[in-house]
Amino acid sequence: MIIDIPKFISSETPFWQELESLIDRLEADPHRRLSLEDARRFAYLYQRTSSDLARIQFFSSEQELKTYLESLVSRSYSEIHEIRRKPHRLAPLRWFLYTFPTTFRRHIRAFGISLLVTLLGVVFGGAAITFDPGAKEVLMPYSHLKMDPSKRVEREETTEENRLEGSKASFSSYLMTHNTKVSLVVMALGITWGVGTLLLLFMNGVLLGATILDYILAGESVFLTGWLLPHGSVEIPAILIAGQAGLVIAGALVGWNQSLTLSQRFRAIGTDLVTLIFGVAVLLVWAGIVEAFLSQYHEPVIPYTYKIGFGALQLVLLIVFLGWSRRIKKRTAPKPIGLPFGHRRALSSR
Repeated sequence: MIIDIPKFISSETPFWQELESLIDRLEADPHRRLSLEDARRFAYLYQRTSSDLARIQFFSSEQELKTYLESLVSRSYSEIHEIRRKPHRLAPLRWFLYTFPTTFRRHIRAFGISLLVTLLGVVFGGAAITFDPGAKEVLMPYSHLKMDPSKRVEREETTEENRLEGSKASFSSYLMTHNTKVSLVVMALGITWGVGTLLLLFMNGVLLGATILDYILAGESVFLTGWLLPHGSVEIPAILIAGQAGLVIAGALVGWNQSLTLSQRFRAIGTDLVTLIFGVAVLLVWAGIVEAFLSQYHEPVIPYTYKIGFGALQLVLLIVFLGWSRRIKKRTAPKPIGLPFGHRRALSSR
């Protein structure tokens, strides 16, 4: 092939410069959208420049020109075929409604283990109270739980309506911070290959089981349900999710059937851990509000049926939220950078 190089360069340079200018604008504004006419022009310039590069490919004396054209073709190809994500925006509602439950379901086996260990603790604590009532002094860490259930119910139901007047906010804040600290410890103990996490979950189950059986044996199951269910229907699952996060850490440490290094395994779960523990914090904030403003008030101030109904509804909604929230997400093909759908087809058809 014989080419008049000076004439070739003179005639083609305006097209190369136009293509270079267009690429510069796209690179300066990564989210720029081309019109259909601009996209067609881009396609034409890209194909023409590619053809020019092929025509001088075997001219060893024009190495500098080949390098320049190769750069233009490469940059054009990247702009046409690169898949660029939308700019990151803080979207807390989307994170809570989609990212959190999706992450929860991704590690559902770890949650199952967390739940199973807690239930074993519940059975152990209930059996201990049933067969050895004296174990109550050892198992119950709080003074109000060590009381005779019937006496406590009598005291609670005769307490004035404004029992927490002026201190609801501070009491709620205390519950939030205390429970969040406990959750963080449960998760962090996953670094002990999960042993510490499992022990805390079991101990929490023992306390829960002992309390439940103590009130049931005293005939105060309605009071117990009305007191525990409104906030416990959120607080207990939150602790279980914290245990789930701890077991995810343990799984990364053990690394069964994984060829990744330890640092790679931890990088892989880092985002999920942050999502789970922040989700736990949000749940515990709500549980703290409910406990301070609802759970602490009993009949005749608030009928137990209202409290039990509220707690049951809350538990159902939480299960639906974690199990099905945004499970079916519309899938669409990714868009190339700077080019909307249809423009890419225009490029390929030229």
